[in-house]
Amino acid sequence: MCLAVPGRVLDIEERDGTRMAAVDFGGVVKEVCLEYLPDLQVGEYAIVHVGFALQRLDEESARQTLELFEELGMLQEEFGDPWAQAAAEAGPGDGAGPSAREEARG
Repeated sequence: MCLAVPGRVLDIEERDGTRMAAVDFGGVVKEVCLEYLPDLQVGEYAIVHVGFALQRLDEESARQTLELFEELGMLQEEFGDPWAQAAAEAGPGDGAGPSAREEARG
């Protein structure tokens, strides 16, 4: 299921002529396109769907919605476990010692 999730804008930059933002969704930060909300500012909240900010939202509504989604497990379903994703991106190994590459370097 794809949800429209509220998030808080952390940073805005223009990339290849497109206004993009780092948006925090209750601890998970994703890149979001701001082309539909060109006047959205850092610190404001927006409803985001499939990577596009679609509508400005007040802070209280955003927090209530994020809390409800978290209680229902919907954020986990939408974004997955960020710790598991980070471990998967780190590659094989148990993290207990240096990697083979580090050992080879001495």
